[in-house]
Amino acid sequence: MERAPIGYVASVEGAEVVVVLDAAAAADVGVGDMAVIVSERSMVFGLVQALFTPSPSPEAGGMRMARLALLGESLGPETEAFVFQRGVSISPKLGAVVRRAVTGDLARIYARPAKSSVLIGTLHQDAEVPAFMVVDDFLGKHFAVLGTTGSGKSCTVAVLLRSVLTAHAHGHIVLLDPHDEYAAAFGDMAESVTTDNLALPYWLLDFEEMTQVFCSGEQPYREIEANILKDCVLTAKAEFMRGAGQDDAALTIDTPVPYRLARVTELLKTGMGRLDKPESSIPYLRLTTRIDALRRDRRFTFMFGLLTVEDGMADVLARYLRLPADGRPLTIFNLAGVPAEIVDVVVSVLCRLIFDFALWTERGRGVPVLLVCEEAHRYVPRDTAAAFGPTRRALSRIAKEGRKYGVSLGLVTQRPSEISETVLSQVNTLVSLRMSNEQDQLFVRRAMPENAAGLLSALPALRTQEAVVVGEGVPVPMRIRLRDLADGERPRSDTARFSEVWSAPRNEPGFIDDTIGRWRKQVR
Repeated sequence: MERAPIGYVASVEGAEVVVVLDAAAAADVGVGDMAVIVSERSMVFGLVQALFTPSPSPEAGGMRMARLALLGESLGPETEAFVFQRGVSISPKLGAVVRRAVTGDLARIYARPAKSSVLIGTLHQDAEVPAFMVVDDFLGKHFAVLGTTGSGKSCTVAVLLRSVLTAHAHGHIVLLDPHDEYAAAFGDMAESVTTDNLALPYWLLDFEEMTQVFCSGEQPYREIEANILKDCVLTAKAEFMRGAGQDDAALTIDTPVPYRLARVTELLKTGMGRLDKPESSIPYLRLTTRIDALRRDRRFTFMFGLLTVEDGMADVLARYLRLPADGRPLTIFNLAGVPAEIVDVVVSVLCRLIFDFALWTERGRGVPVLLVCEEAHRYVPRDTAAAFGPTRRALSRIAKEGRKYGVSLGLVTQRPSEISETVLSQVNTLVSLRMSNEQDQLFVRRAMPENAAGLLSALPALRTQEAVVVGEGVPVPMRIRLRDLADGERPRSDTARFSEVWSAPRNEPGFIDDTIGRWRKQVR
């Protein structure tokens, strides 16, 4: 198919070109179209970012103009078998003819990369051209899925992860699911961890996490209690290690070794008995009361309900990191049933364990792990005062250092402007869905490469199942339509159908009693 001329180059500035459109072709050119500028030395390709006219009205008969963002080139004369490469080394000349790219051009520009890649959808410009994702660059250099509520973030995550796992059945992915959405999307492909089968022993907590769980929130009581707790836990850990015939010379308060909580309580009571003044015993009483309450609270069974204390750390890591995968390369942590006052601690422990396990694994023996964090703005917010410090530090550490040790991060959020800029700046691939908030758009614009900024103009108008993808994970910045998911592959995140449910009376017997029973038993 012949490339039809649409205009000529009127201005060149960096990676942007202004084109004067032919009157006959102007009506057929749209934002997001691909154009090619041909010379004797190269073919330069660019996306239409904007259309405008300097005339006050179309009736004035003025020029129609377009602004292109240059994406890449093919060196050498015009040919149908060109080889596309990102970046432009030979800038277009003033007056050069601009032509419309055809399906064959798009197929070469967005051709399946030579590196390992998976199909995630089709191009917005041409549904016949498939869109691919480069697996190693997408996963190894962190990614983010951004979009307003209802834009299809959960389905997008399902498409991306399913595409990867279908091609790589022995993967190792951990997904933090705060709303119980994803278990329905992956079925037997995933190990679903709920409060009923979650096992995260209390002795895996580091000192900051212990302080959050066991100590009072007010100062100066918190600091006093923390110091008392530290001494008791260190003693209990040392006793356990010596009892197991292990050397405790390198033991610290953060060393993840078992200890008996009952022994900590005994040490607290012993310390309290040595005090001369009754008022000095208040911190000891607070700690013993809190420990006793946690051990009896059914909601905390996953952390304090084990009948025996034994070193099961290897089993915990093997199960949650899917080592081996055993046909289930994905672990979904359903955090919806975890008590609100401890959910941040649970996330902190999981993130820290994933990173520390990779950090201390002998080079060459480890396996890459992907951590996908839904509602990421809750754990690494821009406002440091609104975050639980250990969780924020654990995720920030993965964002900054994870690639060195084979730990990658996937952030999912509907409020990118509320997420830490430091963390988001480490993300090399952005999958942006519909986004109408101006602050969020501005935040994403700063994170996007210059030659893809024009694609942002489409964000408010994107339909469900459409996304703008830029960064290392795709061959070229592109607007795509994500592939369809079967009914059994969709997350459970549909909006309540008010019109349907409210059209008939609710006469289901036992509905209220059943709900109250589940509420009281803390069973979802």
